[in-house]
Amino acid sequence: MNIEVSKQAKLPTTHGEFIIQSFKEGIKEHLVIFTKTLDETPMVRIHSECLTGDAIGSIKCDCQAQLNYALDFINEHNGMVIYLRQEGRDIGLLNKVNAYNLQDSGLDTVEANHQLGFADDERTYEVVDFIFDYYKINQIKLLTNNPTKLNSLKVDIIQRLPIQVGETKENTDYLKVKKDKMDHLL
Repeated sequence: MNIEVSKQAKLPTTHGEFIIQSFKEGIKEHLVIFTKTLDETPMVRIHSECLTGDAIGSIKCDCQAQLNYALDFINEHNGMVIYLRQEGRDIGLLNKVNAYNLQDSGLDTVEANHQLGFADDERTYEVVDFIFDYYKINQIKLLTNNPTKLNSLKVDIIQRLPIQVGETKENTDYLKVKKDKMDHLL
Protein backbone atom coordinates (compact mmCIF):
# COMPACT_ATOMS: atom_id res chain seq x y z
CA MET A 1 0.00 0.00 0.00
CA ASN A 2 1.58 3.27 -1.15
CA ILE A 3 0.47 6.01 1.24
CA GLU A 4 1.90 9.49 1.64
CA VAL A 5 1.72 10.94 5.16
CA SER A 6 1.60 14.66 5.94
CA LYS A 7 3.22 16.49 8.82
CA GLN A 8 1.11 17.02 11.95
CA ALA A 9 -0.57 20.33 12.75
CA LYS A 10 -2.63 21.79 15.58
CA LEU A 11 -6.35 22.14 14.94
CA PRO A 12 -8.41 24.18 17.38
CA THR A 13 -12.13 23.43 16.92
CA THR A 14 -15.45 24.05 18.61
CA HIS A 15 -15.07 20.49 19.94
CA GLY A 16 -11.63 21.03 21.46
CA GLU A 17 -7.95 21.23 20.63
CA PHE A 18 -6.78 18.48 18.28
CA ILE A 19 -3.87 17.47 16.13
CA ILE A 20 -4.46 16.59 12.48
CA GLN A 21 -2.55 14.51 9.99
CA SER A 22 -3.46 13.48 6.45
CA PHE A 23 -2.89 10.12 4.76
CA LYS A 24 -2.97 10.22 0.95
CA GLU A 25 -4.01 6.93 -0.66
CA GLY A 26 -4.06 7.38 -4.45
CA ILE A 27 -6.46 10.26 -5.07
CA LYS A 28 -8.15 9.92 -1.67
CA GLU A 29 -6.84 12.02 1.17
CA HIS A 30 -7.99 10.78 4.57
CA LEU A 31 -7.70 12.80 7.77
CA VAL A 32 -6.89 11.72 11.29
CA ILE A 33 -7.99 14.07 14.07
CA PHE A 34 -6.63 13.14 17.48
CA THR A 35 -6.00 14.40 20.98
CA LYS A 36 -2.54 15.37 22.20
CA THR A 37 -2.59 12.39 24.55
CA LEU A 38 -3.52 8.96 23.20
CA ASP A 39 -4.12 6.18 25.68
CA GLU A 40 -2.72 2.70 25.06
CA THR A 41 -6.26 1.72 24.07
CA PRO A 42 -7.65 4.91 22.48
CA MET A 43 -11.26 5.71 21.70
CA VAL A 44 -11.63 5.66 17.91
CA ARG A 45 -14.35 6.71 15.49
CA ILE A 46 -13.94 5.68 11.86
CA HIS A 47 -16.13 8.16 10.01
CA SER A 48 -16.78 8.08 6.28
CA GLU A 49 -17.20 11.38 4.53
CA CYS A 50 -20.74 12.64 4.06
CA LEU A 51 -20.57 16.05 2.41
CA THR A 52 -24.33 16.57 2.51
CA GLY A 53 -24.55 15.69 6.20
CA ASP A 54 -21.15 16.71 7.64
CA ALA A 55 -20.75 20.04 5.83
CA ILE A 56 -24.22 21.06 4.65
CA GLY A 57 -26.27 19.74 7.57
CA SER A 58 -28.59 17.33 5.77
CA ILE A 59 -30.97 15.56 8.13
CA LYS A 60 -31.63 12.69 5.68
CA CYS A 61 -28.90 10.87 7.65
CA ASP A 62 -27.30 10.99 11.09
CA CYS A 63 -23.73 11.52 9.83
CA GLN A 64 -23.15 15.06 11.12
CA ALA A 65 -24.61 14.19 14.52
CA GLN A 66 -22.34 11.13 14.74
CA LEU A 67 -19.26 13.14 13.75
CA ASN A 68 -20.02 15.92 16.26
CA TYR A 69 -20.69 13.38 19.00
CA ALA A 70 -17.44 11.55 18.22
CA LEU A 71 -15.32 14.72 18.25
CA ASP A 72 -16.78 15.76 21.61
CA PHE A 73 -16.35 12.23 22.98
CA ILE A 74 -12.73 11.80 21.93
CA ASN A 75 -11.87 15.27 23.18
CA GLU A 76 -13.19 14.25 26.59
CA HIS A 77 -11.78 10.69 26.64
CA ASN A 78 -8.62 10.97 24.47
CA GLY A 79 -8.69 9.33 21.09
CA MET A 80 -9.02 9.85 17.39
CA VAL A 81 -11.45 10.26 14.55
CA ILE A 82 -10.30 8.71 11.29
CA TYR A 83 -12.15 10.64 8.57
CA LEU A 84 -12.24 8.48 5.45
CA ARG A 85 -12.91 10.01 2.06
CA GLN A 86 -15.49 7.39 1.09
CA GLU A 87 -18.44 9.58 0.13
CA GLY A 88 -21.84 7.91 -0.09
CA ARG A 89 -20.67 4.51 1.19
CA ASP A 90 -17.87 4.96 -1.37
CA ILE A 91 -20.03 5.40 -4.48
CA GLY A 92 -18.94 9.03 -4.85
CA LEU A 93 -20.84 12.28 -4.72
CA LEU A 94 -22.34 12.09 -8.23
CA ASN A 95 -23.76 8.62 -7.58
CA LYS A 96 -24.86 9.64 -4.09
CA VAL A 97 -26.97 12.44 -5.58
CA ASN A 98 -28.35 9.97 -8.13
CA ALA A 99 -29.18 7.63 -5.23
CA TYR A 100 -30.93 10.53 -3.47
CA ASN A 101 -33.02 10.98 -6.62
CA LEU A 102 -34.01 7.31 -6.52
CA GLN A 103 -34.84 7.66 -2.83
CA ASP A 104 -37.11 10.58 -3.72
CA SER A 105 -38.94 8.09 -5.95
CA GLY A 106 -39.48 5.66 -3.06
CA LEU A 107 -36.40 3.42 -2.96
CA ASP A 108 -34.43 3.06 0.25
CA THR A 109 -30.66 3.61 0.41
CA VAL A 110 -29.77 -0.04 -0.24
CA GLU A 111 -32.27 -0.38 -3.11
CA ALA A 112 -30.97 2.85 -4.66
CA ASN A 113 -27.37 1.58 -4.52
CA HIS A 114 -28.43 -1.68 -6.18
CA GLN A 115 -30.36 0.21 -8.88
CA LEU A 116 -27.14 2.12 -9.66
CA GLY A 117 -25.12 -1.12 -9.85
CA PHE A 118 -23.44 -0.94 -6.44
CA ALA A 119 -23.37 -3.18 -3.38
CA ASP A 120 -25.15 -2.13 -0.18
CA ASP A 121 -21.87 -0.59 0.97
CA GLU A 122 -18.70 -0.23 -1.14
CA ARG A 123 -16.41 0.95 1.68
CA THR A 124 -13.18 -0.80 2.65
CA TYR A 125 -10.92 -0.27 5.65
CA GLU A 126 -7.39 -1.34 4.66
CA VAL A 127 -6.12 2.23 5.02
CA VAL A 128 -7.35 2.20 8.62
CA ASP A 129 -5.07 -0.75 9.37
CA PHE A 130 -2.18 1.25 7.86
CA ILE A 131 -3.08 4.23 10.08
CA PHE A 132 -3.17 2.07 13.21
CA ASP A 133 0.22 0.60 12.29
CA TYR A 134 1.59 4.10 11.68
CA TYR A 135 0.58 5.21 15.20
CA LYS A 136 1.57 1.82 16.68
CA ILE A 137 -1.96 1.22 17.92
CA ASN A 138 -2.68 -2.44 18.64
CA GLN A 139 -6.01 -2.21 20.44
CA ILE A 140 -8.89 0.27 20.45
CA LYS A 141 -12.29 1.07 21.84
CA LEU A 142 -14.42 1.64 18.75
CA LEU A 143 -17.34 4.07 18.49
CA THR A 144 -19.55 2.38 15.91
CA ASN A 145 -22.83 0.70 15.12
CA ASN A 146 -21.49 -0.85 11.92
CA PRO A 147 -20.66 -4.58 12.21
CA THR A 148 -18.56 -4.44 9.03
CA LYS A 149 -16.06 -2.23 10.84
CA LEU A 150 -15.92 -4.70 13.71
CA ASN A 151 -15.15 -7.55 11.32
CA SER A 152 -12.83 -5.71 8.89
CA LEU A 153 -10.13 -4.30 11.15
CA LYS A 154 -6.94 -6.14 12.08
CA VAL A 155 -6.55 -4.22 15.35
CA ASP A 156 -7.87 -5.75 18.57
CA ILE A 157 -11.21 -4.16 19.44
CA ILE A 158 -11.43 -4.22 23.23
CA GLN A 159 -14.84 -2.56 23.38
CA ARG A 160 -17.55 -1.35 21.01
CA LEU A 161 -19.30 1.80 22.09
CA PRO A 162 -22.62 2.56 20.42
CA ILE A 163 -23.10 5.93 18.78
CA GLN A 164 -26.80 6.60 18.47
CA VAL A 165 -27.62 10.24 17.84
CA GLY A 166 -29.43 12.52 15.49
CA GLU A 167 -32.66 10.66 14.77
CA THR A 168 -35.14 12.91 13.00
CA LYS A 169 -38.46 12.30 11.29
CA GLU A 170 -36.52 12.76 8.01
CA ASN A 171 -34.00 9.97 8.73
CA THR A 172 -36.10 7.41 10.63
CA ASP A 173 -36.50 5.21 7.53
CA TYR A 174 -32.76 5.58 6.73
CA LEU A 175 -31.87 4.34 10.22
CA LYS A 176 -34.38 1.49 9.95
CA VAL A 177 -32.71 0.35 6.70
CA LYS A 178 -29.29 0.49 8.37
CA LYS A 179 -30.62 -1.74 11.16
CA ASP A 180 -32.80 -4.13 9.15
CA LYS A 181 -30.82 -4.49 5.91
CA MET A 182 -27.24 -3.71 6.97
CA ASP A 183 -27.31 -5.24 10.46
CA HIS A 184 -26.24 -2.03 12.18
CA LEU A 185 -26.34 -2.34 15.94
CA LEU A 186 -29.01 0.27 16.64
